Amino acid sequence: MTLGKGCAMRLLLMLALILVAPARLAAQTPPPPYVKPEGLRQVSPHVYVIPDNSVPTVSNIGFVVGERAVLVIDTGLGAPNGAKVLAEAQKLGGSRSLYLVTTHVHPEHDLGAGAFPATTKMIRAESQVQEIADDGLAISERFKSMSPLNAELLKDAQFRKADVTFKNSYDLDLGGVRVRLMAMGFNHTKGDTAFFAQPDAVLFAGDIIMTRLPNVTGPESRVRQWLSSLDTLEALKPKLIVPSHGPTGDAAMIAPYRAYFRRAPV
Repeated sequence: MTLGKGCAMRLLLMLALILVAPARLAAQTPPPPYVKPEGLRQVSPHVYVIPDNSVPTVSNIGFVVGERAVLVIDTGLGAPNGAKVLAEAQKLGGSRSLYLVTTHVHPEHDLGAGAFPATTKMIRAESQVQEIADDGLAISERFKSMSPLNAELLKDAQFRKADVTFKNSYDLDLGGVRVRLMAMGFNHTKGDTAFFAQPDAVLFAGDIIMTRLPNVTGPESRVRQWLSSLDTLEALKPKLIVPSHGPTGDAAMIAPYRAYFRRAPV
C-alpha cells in the first residue's frame, strides 16, 4: 500500500508529536517538593537559608543562630521534609534550644513541624492559631489532592500546638541576636507572620514580598492592608529580604509590590 504525499506528511507529523510530547510533559512536570539541605548557605553573620530553588510547594527555610538558641523559620512539606530541616538546625546549633515559627500555615511552610522534638518551642501569632481553629486541615487535604507524593508527605500531618502566642509582636532573644516576630494581618493568609533578625537586618517576609506576582488567596485580603504591611516592613530598613518563595533580594523588592497594589482596586 502506497501512501499519498499528504497522508505521509500527516503520519510524519503525528509521529513527531508522539515523540516530542513526553519531552514536553517532562519539562512541564515540576520537581518533587523536597527540601534540599545541601543548598544551605549563610546569608549574614547569624542567618542561614536553605533556598527553595523556585520549586513549587517548597519554601525557603531560615535559621537564625544565637549563642543560646536557634530559631527555625518554616518546615517544608510534611514530616520527611521537616526531619531534614531539624537535622540542619541541630548541625548549626548543637545542643542549643530550638524555637520554631512559620510565615503562614500553608502545608509547605507549617506541616513539617511534627518532625521536631517535644522540647522545641513553637511560637504562633494569635491570628495563626485562629486560622487553624477556623479552617482545620482543609488546606492540607487540598495539597494532598495535588499528587500522590504530596499525599504521602502529608500523611498524618497535624498542626503543632503553640507553646507561646502573641497578638501583634514578640521579641525573641536567642543570645547575641534578637528576632522580632510580627503578626501582619490578612495579606496572603489570615495568619501572615514576618520575622526580622537583628542586628543582621534580615527580613523573612513570607508571601508579603516576593520577586513574583503577589499571591492573593482570599476575599478578606485588602489592598490597604497589603500596602500598610509593605510600609511596616520597609520601615525596618532590611538589608536582605528572604521571601517565602523564590530568590532573596534587598529592600528594592518592595517598590514593585507597592506599585502593583497602588494600581489595584481598593
